[in-house]
Formats: sequence, structure tokens, C-alpha cells
Amino acid sequence: MTTAMTTVSATASAVASRKKRTSSVVFHVLVLAIAAVILYPGLWMVMSSFKPNGDIVGNVNLWPETWTLDNYVSALGGIGGVSFWSFVLNSLILAVGSVVGIVLSATVSAYAFARINFPGRGVYFAIMIGTMLLPFHVVIIPQYILFNSMGMVNTFLPLLAPKFLATEAFFVFLMVQFLRGLPRELDEAARIDGCGHWGIFRLVLLPLMRPAVITSSIFAFIWSWNDFLGPLLYLKQPETYPLPIALRIYVDQTSVSDYGAQMAMAVLALVPVLLFFVLFQRYLVDGVATQGLKG
Repeated sequence: MTTAMTTVSATASAVASRKKRTSSVVFHVLVLAIAAVILYPGLWMVMSSFKPNGDIVGNVNLWPETWTLDNYVSALGGIGGVSFWSFVLNSLILAVGSVVGIVLSATVSAYAFARINFPGRGVYFAIMIGTMLLPFHVVIIPQYILFNSMGMVNTFLPLLAPKFLATEAFFVFLMVQFLRGLPRELDEAARIDGCGHWGIFRLVLLPLMRPAVITSSIFAFIWSWNDFLGPLLYLKQPETYPLPIALRIYVDQTSVSDYGAQMAMAVLALVPVLLFFVLFQRYLVDGVATQGLKG
């Protein structure tokens, strides 16, 4: 009797183990298949940057039959009389300027919403959150008319000025939620020591907001670096184009398109974002793991 029960138990255990291994194999195969689908466009772009221009369109082979670096030479040489490094500099100006503007304006605005009791605070905060539900495309025309009447079109001002005015509600909301998780006893202790609002914000709360600030900086840099629609609307001269707009120059429907150089420049434009993300990935995870995104 005991032997039979032991045999049944061993059989059930083996069946359960086999089912567990099968489920694990199926899960990993499914994850790898999804990862392959997601990563394929990026891999195709990288491989195409090493193909001759004539082998990119209409060639179903992923791996180049003939490897060449001519595309990178052409991309680094620039296009339309503008050097590649000018495009990079424009992208850096927009990305770094966006980071500075968002950090300065969002932290101050978040402190006001989280720590200062003023009339209508709840209403203003609700209105600000409501702007997150408003599609960007709805405000394109009035914003363009406004900036055009102020003579700012074809400059970086329409792309940078709103960042310094706390128009990015997502970042303000993130920092408000983070500040609400910090004890108010810190403010009271600083106030006893003679600090006003500016002293409390600068000396006490801002150093504690480091995870939220770094998280906001990472998102702001990547979003600005990859932004295509904004520069497309406001920048008219090739000398002011960032990298996403410069990529469009290589494709001309009325003449020959240099797809090889376009793929090479796309790879080069992707490198800074990847490096930025890899260097600050730990801070991004720390920021999201804190109360910055707590509801």
C-alpha cells in the first residue's frame, strides 16, 4: 500500500514537473518571439546602414551581401550644405534646453501645488491635470498663430519657451506626487530655523527630490531628442534642423533618395539616446520605484 502511494506520488510529481517545464518553455519561446518582432525594425535599420544604397529597398535579405561604410561617410559629411554636427548641435540645444526648462519650472510649480495653500489650488491643479488629456494636435494651430505673431517661427523659442513655463503637466504631476510623500515635519523644522518658502524648497526639499528630478530629466531629454512634429512646424531653415528633421532630407520623392545615408544617420542619432539611457537607467528605475508615480 505504501509502495503504491509512493509510486502515485512520484508519478504526479513527475507530471507536475513536466507541465511546469513545458509551460516555462512555451513562455520563453513566446517572449523571444515578441522580442524578435519588436527588435527586428531596429536590427533592420542597423544592417541596412551597411548595405549599398541600391540593396536597401526591395532586398528581402536582412544581412548585407556587400558590407560598406560609405553610408556613414556620406551621413557624417552632412547634406544640403549643413554638416552632420550642426544637426547634432541643434538636437543637443533643444534636448538640454528642454531638460533645464522642465526641471526649473516643474519643481517650482510642484512645490507650490504640494506645499502652499492658496485660493483655488485644487481647481488649478485639476485644470493642469486636464491638459494631459488634451491632444497636442488640438492646440497646434492656435500655438502656431501665437508664436508666428510674436516673430518666433524659425527659431528655437517656440520649442523651448513653453518648457520654462511649466506647460508639461506630466512632470509637474510626477513631482507633486513625490512631494506629497515627503513628511511636512521637514518644512516645519526648516521654518523654525528661519527658512521661508524659498529656503525650504532649495535647502530641504529639492535635494530629496533627486529621484523625481532625474526621472523627469531622462524623459524630457529622450522626448525632445526624438521630437519630430514640433521642429517640423516651427523650423524652416536646414541650418536649424535637429536630427529627426534632417533624416527627412535624404528622402526626396522627385529625385534620387539616399536611403543608405538616412539609415546611417538614424543609427548615429540613436547612439546618444541609448548611451543616455544606459548611464541613467538606475536612476530611472529608482525614480519610478519611489512615490513619484504614486496615485
